[in-house]
Amino acid sequence: MTYTLEDYLTTLHTGQWFGFDGDKTYANLVIHSADAKPSEVDCTAGVAAMQTDWDSKEYARSRAAEYPSIGDQLDALYHAGTFDSTMTATIKAVKYKYPKE
Repeated sequence: MTYTLEDYLTTLHTGQWFGFDGDKTYANLVIHSADAKPSEVDCTAGVAAMQTDWDSKEYARSRAAEYPSIGDQLDALYHAGTFDSTMTATIKAVKYKYPKE
């Protein structure tokens, strides 16, 4: 993902408080509310911070895509007998109440 000026601006205020008169560049930024126009330096820094944050979490997105689902993980723990007796009894009660057909 690559963040843009528009992405950053939407984090500053709610509603449609800005627009563009042409290309979506700072030079074409138009403010439609009483809010002050943020400086170009602040906008550039804001976009860079969003991009840095996104890029720094690539490992988490990659891991999430390859991990088994939480349901599969919990099922494996149950079948391995690693839950305490209370949790095991709770799961068994639900399985008994709603058996597979």
